[in-house]
Amino acid sequence: MQAQEMTRAEILADDPWWLVLIKAVVILLIGPILTIFLIVWERKAVGRMQNRPGPNRVGPGGYLQSLADALKLPFKEQVIPDTADRKVYFLAPVLSAVPALVGLSAIPFGPEVSIFGERTLLQLVDLPVGVLVILACSSIGVYGIVLAGWSSGSPYPLLGGLRSAAQVISYEIAMGLSIVGVILYAQSMSTSDIVASQQSGWYFYLLLPSFVIYLISMVGETNRAPFDLPEAESELVGGFHTEYSSMKFAMFFLAEYVNMVIVSAFATTLFLGGWMFPFVGADHALNSGWLPVIWFMAKMFVLLFGFIWLRGTLPRYRYDQFMRLGWKVLVPLNLVWIVMIATIRAIRGTDEVPLGVWIAVGAVVLLVLVVIAFMVPEKQLRDADSVPVTGSDYPLPPLDLKVPETTPRQRALKAKARVSKKQPAAVSAGRENTDGDV
Repeated sequence: MQAQEMTRAEILADDPWWLVLIKAVVILLIGPILTIFLIVWERKAVGRMQNRPGPNRVGPGGYLQSLADALKLPFKEQVIPDTADRKVYFLAPVLSAVPALVGLSAIPFGPEVSIFGERTLLQLVDLPVGVLVILACSSIGVYGIVLAGWSSGSPYPLLGGLRSAAQVISYEIAMGLSIVGVILYAQSMSTSDIVASQQSGWYFYLLLPSFVIYLISMVGETNRAPFDLPEAESELVGGFHTEYSSMKFAMFFLAEYVNMVIVSAFATTLFLGGWMFPFVGADHALNSGWLPVIWFMAKMFVLLFGFIWLRGTLPRYRYDQFMRLGWKVLVPLNLVWIVMIATIRAIRGTDEVPLGVWIAVGAVVLLVLVVIAFMVPEKQLRDADSVPVTGSDYPLPPLDLKVPETTPRQRALKAKARVSKKQPAAVSAGRENTDGDV
């Protein structure tokens, strides 16, 4: 009876050292293995969208292409710029990759299971502030990008790093605010408690605005298209990793895809019920044993395919559009939505009003605010030195304009002609040759 009353944190704390080691190794391997698969999956999916085969030479169906690239990159030549700050230059890719690998440690992949006869949970650690730990791990990697751009000693990587600094500030705020609604409903920042609180309903439809804002923010957080401004090839050559090659470039590549896995797993935990199968209770046979790992991975791969779909569908945002979306749309909507959630929860504590009614009313009010925000035109600041334009978009000449009769070039040509007329023609004196001709 006492064993059944143990909390998840107590069960995890009772794990022997060899079981903790196995879990840690598996979690560290999830990111690189999924990266190898995701790269070839993305290339083949985007190729299919563009009516071309994609990788089809290495291995069956071309699915070993990423493995061949992973073996090739460590043996490529390492080129280090002379102007680079070598210590920071080497530290930047490590700072991007290592936190990304650690972020999955607080994600619950399944319920209680038995591994080699030892009762445990499919999770490495269950922290009271697990949400904050995952947010920190997914955001620290951006500092590696900033340091990589600065330490390369080149202007294009520096611009990419500066863009990342602005990007992490704007979209990290939007992502953090989108999670506030989940924390208010779950009354906890523990990832396992958030999954358990979704037994009566998943948060992706109960907190639909938070879910949509999180999806947009996670694309901007991971520097993926259409928000891949730090590595915009069309204007920054390769962005922050222009001066990187060999294994250090591969570590940036690894960090990008592992961050995609982290934010997708985090979205599954926060909004899609985590490892629970839909429409059944937590004590159902489908939610016991190792089956929930399959449900968790299936939800996560749906979100990962969304990254690929966006890359093959939408063009890259202009930088001002990108920042306007973060500061003028996502953050204000988040703040309004949080106030509405707090109000609904306060009213529900006193009145017996169904939850669906309040959600519908809140969604309508939020939709109206969005429409009003897009209908209000932006204030146009008129330049004092600007020239007024006509309806045909051509500059309007000033009313007191006097057109000169002759141009400076015409006057110079006329003066040159007058001078040439006054000067006599020059006669050259030749010498006589032996034939008597001059």
